[in-house]
Amino acid sequence: MALLTVQQIGSPSTPTYTLVAASDTVAADPAGLILHVKNTSGSNNVVTLTDPGTTPSGSVATNPSFTVPLTTGDRMYILPPSLANSSNIITIGNSAPAAGVVCAVFRTV
Repeated sequence: MALLTVQQIGSPSTPTYTLVAASDTVAADPAGLILHVKNTSGSNNVVTLTDPGTTPSGSVATNPSFTVPLTTGDRMYILPPSLANSSNIITIGNSAPAAGVVCAVFRTV
């Protein structure tokens, strides 16, 4: 599990991407963050965000997920602070961590 670094982006910016792990984490931000995942590997990568909350009736919340397609996949997702656990950490799971799957987390100016 790797703690991802949040990058401040402005204009112009040169982002730095990191290989994904099966489970990555990032410190939540009250304004929200942007997760950007790129996939040049030969397998789809399903990204699953752990929702630590519960429904109004007390059931476990549904974890949002999205697929980053193989070879030329490129997806962005807004990470709201509501995904943070009690330690203010958001957990990001990846189904196919491989050499061609990278991500970056951004805070806008």
